[in-house]
Amino acid sequence: MSMLKYFFELDGNRKLFKGLAIMEEPELCEKYMGKFPVVFLSLKDIDADTYETAFAMAAMLIKEEAGRHRYLLDSENLTLDEKQEFSKLLKERMDQAVLCGSLKLMSRLLEKHHKQKAVVLIDEYDVPLARANAQGYYDEMVILIRSLFQQVLKTNRSLQCTVLTGCMRISREALGHIEKRQYGDVFYDEDIEKILKYGIACYKNKCRVMILQDGIAAQ
Repeated sequence: MSMLKYFFELDGNRKLFKGLAIMEEPELCEKYMGKFPVVFLSLKDIDADTYETAFAMAAMLIKEEAGRHRYLLDSENLTLDEKQEFSKLLKERMDQAVLCGSLKLMSRLLEKHHKQKAVVLIDEYDVPLARANAQGYYDEMVILIRSLFQQVLKTNRSLQCTVLTGCMRISREALGHIEKRQYGDVFYDEDIEKILKYGIACYKNKCRVMILQDGIAAQ
């Protein structure tokens, strides 16, 4: 997932991709490489015995990612109210409403500042869910993750694309619940529920999710 971050991110380092097959696609690179503000969140380190600790760890990850975009506080394209909203993501403590709206807020402000839609990358979203299931706080955690996803994925016009990946082993029977389909401009509740249950999906205008023998790939 970090390679996607380096590929999409504004003013990215092209040297990282020297000699790789992607550089043999000059039109694609010209259109997408180094063109977008990126929000990157990896949930793999949310490994906690209690929901309260898991929530605090998630808040810390949001704070760290917001810190990468601290320059938004000095943006001439943002209002004072927008900067104050963003500053809530930089504090040691945040409530659930702020956390759940954080990715949508960042994507919206990044688009307004850069005048370019944002790419949101969420890696290993299923790790905190698996840990929560093992420790007995799954219901609380799934509500948190669902709300986070709903706000950033549903009717968010500031997105260029969103990629979500999970790392847990998924049975072929479970994959069968995800149909081949075309996504439009938004995710619906049923789409988010399938992501929470079954694995990896990619949001993009006219993005197709295909079921493969070893998993799911987005084209």
